[in-house]
Amino acid sequence: MGCLGICQAGAYPLHVLCCLLLTYLLNQLDRYILAIVIQPLAQDIQFGERSCLPRENAKQSGASCRNASSQDRCVSLLNENKTQSCQWNYDGSGWEYQVIAGPVFILIYTFTGIFIGFVADTVNRKNFLSASLFLWSLMTLLMGFVKRYWHLLILRFGQGISEAGCTPFAVSLIMDYFPKELRGSAMGFYNWGIYAGYSLSYAVGNYVTRANILGQGWRWSFILSAIPGFIVSVTVLLTVRESPPVKINDDEPKPRVSHRQSIGQKVLHGLRPFTRPSLLLLCAAGSVRNAGGYVWAYNAQLYFNLYHSDADVGRWLSWIPLVGGCIGALSGGFVSDQLVKRSGMYARAWVLVFSQVLAAPFVAGALLLNPPSCFLLLIPANILGSFLYLLTLIVMRWHQELVSAEESRPLLESDSLRGRLTPEGEARKYS
Repeated sequence: MGCLGICQAGAYPLHVLCCLLLTYLLNQLDRYILAIVIQPLAQDIQFGERSCLPRENAKQSGASCRNASSQDRCVSLLNENKTQSCQWNYDGSGWEYQVIAGPVFILIYTFTGIFIGFVADTVNRKNFLSASLFLWSLMTLLMGFVKRYWHLLILRFGQGISEAGCTPFAVSLIMDYFPKELRGSAMGFYNWGIYAGYSLSYAVGNYVTRANILGQGWRWSFILSAIPGFIVSVTVLLTVRESPPVKINDDEPKPRVSHRQSIGQKVLHGLRPFTRPSLLLLCAAGSVRNAGGYVWAYNAQLYFNLYHSDADVGRWLSWIPLVGGCIGALSGGFVSDQLVKRSGMYARAWVLVFSQVLAAPFVAGALLLNPPSCFLLLIPANILGSFLYLLTLIVMRWHQELVSAEESRPLLESDSLRGRLTPEGEARKYS
């Protein structure tokens, strides 16, 4: 069932889903805007590595400047008018940037997200989601006023904590607002926020910085990225209900963890599906793939700034992740659904494997070729790479249902339920 099928859930669930999509879009925009403006930011507050960079409006090519390995050699390079064409300046690279892009954000984001995942069903989700959005928008806004590196470090830490509240609360709401047969489409629609927010960060970070509003350059990229978050936060708080007005009744009862259980019991219950080797392998593979994705996302702009300084990065990457990601999310679900009809649920895992293997040569080509070829190769890379998110969630959900069925055997007709959850049963469901 395509994404248009979510309209069958009604106008209000669709409104809620659009609010969640906007929240996720802003989550990705505010997360990655730092990576887009890192070079002018580093030059302004002075941190990181220095290298030879072309001056603005200089006719000397970026390649000539890049070949200068020392400051003396850099400033001695002249253009045809006998004026300096290169400058020795902060380029945005170095361990200081990698710390705020990686550990300071990702580690706290990961561990906070795990904790929030365990309590997401026991608190008022829409209030916490609204508060999370408001807080990370505030952190993003304040980044536009930093004067020192340690200011940025603290705000990035706060951004990681607050952004961790987005997906756990949003997914929990989607599970309540949409019946089982529409949840895959609803999740696919929600995941568009990844590609839209990431693409928008390139548009805002490049063109707003270039516009140099009020002489503040990169600072307005943070400010303009943050302002919509306050509006959407209030909208979520005032218009989204904690529970749907009409209760969703699935065909099959779902055993739920009692809210009276201790945190330790909930942790053990949540870890139960991970006793399966297949799920552990899936998580390990997903971790490696996501690590590569984060490395690319936080260094793509910097890479093109340093090695293809004449290229207009915003012109290409403001739409390629959006178009490629959306096509991949739709086609990945369709292709895997067709294979499930023939081969069962394990077919989704094979689609995951082959899509990531096929994407690798295109990503490598993007690093080896010059513009515009390197950008064009990112289109198939994004299409194939985006298969990962939705299919991984579906496969993990299937494992969770298998474990839940085993735990509920005394209460449910387990033989019948397992017949529907096994690969063969899954295939029969689509036939």
